[in-house]
Amino acid sequence: MCISLSFYAAKYLSFSGQSDFAPYFYDNGAGSSNGNLGLFSISEDTSVGTHVYTLSGSDPEGEPVTYGMTFDKGSKDYFSVEPKSGNVTLIQTLDREVQDEIVAFVTITDGRNKVVENVRVFITDANDEKPEFLNLPLVVDVPEDTASGSSIYRVQAVDRDLGSGGSVTYSLQSTPSTKFTIDGHSGALRIRSGESLDYEVSRTHFVTVVAKDGGGKYHGKYQVMTSTAIITINVLDTQDSPPVFVATPYFGFVYEVSVPGSEIFTVSAKDGDQNNPNTMHYSILSGSDGFFSINSTSGCISLTSFPVQLRNELYELQVKAAEVGADRFSDYSVTTVTVRVVDLNNHPPTFYDENGPQNRFELSMYEHPPEGEILRGLKITVNDSDQGANAKFRLLLVGPSRVLRVVPQTVLNEAQVTIIVENSSAIDYEKYQFLTFKLLAVEIDTPERFSATAEIVINLLDTNDNIPKFSSEFYIARIPENSPGGSNLVSVTATDPDSGLWGEVKYSIYGSGADLFLIHATSGIIYTQPWASLDAEVKSKYNFYVKAEDTEGKYSLAEVFVTVLDQNDHPPEFNQNYLEKTMIIGAPVKIEAVDEDAEEPNNLIEYSIMKADPDNIFDINTSTGEIKLKPYIKSMEIVQNITKQKDGRWSVVVQARDRGSPSFSTTAVVKIDITENGLKGPMAAFLMQSRDNPMKALGLAVSIITVIVLVTVMISTIMYFRNTKSNRITPARRIIRRRPKEPRRWIFRPWFGRSDLSFGKFFTDDETRDNTNHSSPRAKPPAPSAPVLPPPPPSERLRSVPTVSGSLRSAQNKDGSGISSALVSELKMRIEQKINEANQGYYY
Repeated sequence: MCISLSFYAAKYLSFSGQSDFAPYFYDNGAGSSNGNLGLFSISEDTSVGTHVYTLSGSDPEGEPVTYGMTFDKGSKDYFSVEPKSGNVTLIQTLDREVQDEIVAFVTITDGRNKVVENVRVFITDANDEKPEFLNLPLVVDVPEDTASGSSIYRVQAVDRDLGSGGSVTYSLQSTPSTKFTIDGHSGALRIRSGESLDYEVSRTHFVTVVAKDGGGKYHGKYQVMTSTAIITINVLDTQDSPPVFVATPYFGFVYEVSVPGSEIFTVSAKDGDQNNPNTMHYSILSGSDGFFSINSTSGCISLTSFPVQLRNELYELQVKAAEVGADRFSDYSVTTVTVRVVDLNNHPPTFYDENGPQNRFELSMYEHPPEGEILRGLKITVNDSDQGANAKFRLLLVGPSRVLRVVPQTVLNEAQVTIIVENSSAIDYEKYQFLTFKLLAVEIDTPERFSATAEIVINLLDTNDNIPKFSSEFYIARIPENSPGGSNLVSVTATDPDSGLWGEVKYSIYGSGADLFLIHATSGIIYTQPWASLDAEVKSKYNFYVKAEDTEGKYSLAEVFVTVLDQNDHPPEFNQNYLEKTMIIGAPVKIEAVDEDAEEPNNLIEYSIMKADPDNIFDINTSTGEIKLKPYIKSMEIVQNITKQKDGRWSVVVQARDRGSPSFSTTAVVKIDITENGLKGPMAAFLMQSRDNPMKALGLAVSIITVIVLVTVMISTIMYFRNTKSNRITPARRIIRRRPKEPRRWIFRPWFGRSDLSFGKFFTDDETRDNTNHSSPRAKPPAPSAPVLPPPPPSERLRSVPTVSGSLRSAQNKDGSGISSALVSELKMRIEQKINEANQGYYY
């Protein structure tokens, strides 16, 4: 519905004499998402912040228009409007069940004219409501005799949603023993066919009913809403059960001292319908033979004659209990009362021994007797002087559970009592020095239940049944090295719970590590031998076994672990007190001292320079012992400017001090010959770095040789397969083995003093022979050479393939400077030795 209100004349004349018309909304009808909001509907589950509509209109003069929206006073503002675009946004949550339409006023204006329209926005339903049960709580009272299939209640639930979401169906949560069913549409609760209610069996039933709607969309998804409620069904009692006798079966007795009128027994019955019980009427139907009568109201059975007149020992009376109701006697029940004529029970059981009646028996025995053994030291007899059932009684032994048992357990008149061991481990002297039991004799079939009690005391005697046990499976001891002989190490403790001499423990030690130690036989204190001298540097760990033994030789073992703690008892030591080192400018020299102490910090060494003249030329690494020149000393000229000694020789006093407490130190004089490096380039740097570690240079040479060998093998393999493919059919031919030629060996000669070459040059053996006047004293085994390559094309330059073997030779620099000849000779010797070892592994 849309009502247009105009606050202006249809047309008016402006001051300029031109016409000015009011703007207007587009009316696009229902189902449109833009226009004047007429007949617009929105689902209640639309999320807040959603753009739901666009107000649209126009001005006849083409002026820009703005939009607005207002609501009645006191009502919520459900929408907001963007003035320029007209976009309508939901700003409040919608609930159709609370409000199913919204009245709003939309406006459009061109700045001078304003149009207001009253619109109604309809809110459509979404399935957002659960079914709600009416008349909660659901309680039903049903008589127990209600017929099967009868309707006992109608469940009602409503769902405020519309359509399928507002329809409700019912069901019960199934249980294995449910007696009820419900109609899915009407909600009628019925007793299930074939089932019945019984007040005496169950007075209350609880049934869970489920109400489910027909389903519908909510936020774009289909969902079904359910609710549950519990129905309490109270079963009402009806008169449908016969009387029930209480505490059956019934037994009565007639004694020799009974007189006529004596009460024999009283029966009791109650109505089976407990909610509204009837009174009972008692009578004897048969079996009394005129000697017994019953009170019809109380149910008391009495004797009507003297006991001597009774002809039978046993009478069985049939007693009837009938309900007294409106119909006089209705339901009834019959029970049997057994009456026995017996002698008077006037003698209780009595315990005897050889000396007559006793109530205390005592025995001494060793602990842990064999199971099944009879305690023959106990001679017990039990007797009851009555006759028949009055003389029948039961024997019970009361005390620590399942330790002893009594035989026999049932006695008639008299029996010899036997006590048998059942649990030998429980009879332990270390736990109990004596055991106490109560021996009971209790009559079984008598009303008086006469009984007798006797005390049995068993004094236990100890046996050596325990071994000594250490307080720990192992002991850990620590002792400083150089401790004097006889120093205490650790105390071990073992206990034996046995008494007397059996509980005394003696200690001893044995094992491969026990030679330096002794143990006190009774106190368990372990100490060092008087002559023992413990040195952590020789051996710091000992372990041996300690033995605890009683007087009969039963023993147990524990292990002792001894750690000798290191003391700072060794000073650092240099290999020599006078050391000679050659230092090349730019590279350090290293000294090393050794401390024979076993542990840190006693064997950690710090180095320092004690004396040097002058003292500002050297630095030393306190941890590694590397001595190097000050950073500003980069040439021999600087060295010669510092001192008058032109030969570059220095004497430095170096101290090595350990970090122990107290600290020890030692000194050495280091004779340092300073020279300048004559090598240039990366090879020189590598040789300088490797002079203290020649194996590093040797490892590099071996790596290069290995790579060359692998490349050679790969090329040979490729050529072999290539020749095999090209010569598939070959004539038979004789293979002539040629004497292998001596392979060329490549010798490396470093070039010193050359500015254009920074590394060196390779020479063959022939060239070497021409340049030297001596030859190798013996021929080296040939090394594998690369296979012959096919002739290259004319345009390609021939390239020689070097052999694997090679050597390094030193050459003097033209200007007379160079590195140490001893260093180069040592490297050459080690490299050639490694090459010889590698060549011996290859042969043709």
